[in-house]
Amino acid sequence: MTPLQKSEALIEALPWLARFQGAVVVIKYGGNAMTEEHLREKFADDVVFLRYAGLRPVIVHGGGPQINAALDLHGIASHFTAGLRVTTPEAMQVVRMVLVGQVNRDVVGLVNRHGPFAVGLSGEDAHLFTAARKHAIVDGVPVDIGQVGEIVEVNPGAVRALLADGRIPVVSSIARGHDGQIYNVNADTAAAALATALGAAKLVVLTDVEGLYADWPASDKVIRRISAGDLAAMLPTLSSGMVPKMEACLHAVQGGVPQAHVVDGRQPHVLLSEIFTDEGIGTMVLPDEGVTP
Repeated sequence: MTPLQKSEALIEALPWLARFQGAVVVIKYGGNAMTEEHLREKFADDVVFLRYAGLRPVIVHGGGPQINAALDLHGIASHFTAGLRVTTPEAMQVVRMVLVGQVNRDVVGLVNRHGPFAVGLSGEDAHLFTAARKHAIVDGVPVDIGQVGEIVEVNPGAVRALLADGRIPVVSSIARGHDGQIYNVNADTAAAALATALGAAKLVVLTDVEGLYADWPASDKVIRRISAGDLAAMLPTLSSGMVPKMEACLHAVQGGVPQAHVVDGRQPHVLLSEIFTDEGIGTMVLPDEGVTP
């Protein structure tokens, strides 16, 4: 870019900088953006840029590939029922170890190369997430899949305190239950629940596709804006991989978050492109009154 082009890009960001000054943005981090080194570094750069630009980013992460590798290493069989990982007590120990002790530490370390910003949390800490046991539904019948949870309560006080201190909370998707059990919860769902509890200005979900396709696989046309009502009607037709991401966006918007986005984490600096450019990218989910016909 020429110096003039760089200046024009900064000026284009000005109204968005003003709009989101001091706003909380919850980012669900996963997919290729988490596993490819050059994308990991750019993600950390983006998050720190948001912090210096006056926004208050919060990261929520899962770690499916890392969990799979660790389970294989420990010789623990892993399988899925209705798209959900069956999590035995033995597997849960590995899931907890990987998410809290490995992935969370890695994300914190990436961000903190730029300064003393990131602080790691588990959903267990200060009862941030409380979950109840979730069952898979197979042919209309509930099936026990072990220590898999559905978030029923969020206590965001610890995250608010970190944000007030200028930190970047990094949250792993583990939750405690009223029954004393520890549960693995879907990171998309956890991000939506936390965004709602914090009154976030945005939820941004990083994934490995360009956005929500209008008619996949017949067409690769991406829906740029969609209302909550239209998205709810589409959910039964979506692929299993997209359902938790789009459900997360839907629940966040229905819970009062003004806008939620699914963006392609394979694209470098995707967070900055989504927040600070006029065009935006990916798919934006808005309340029904926020989408003009």
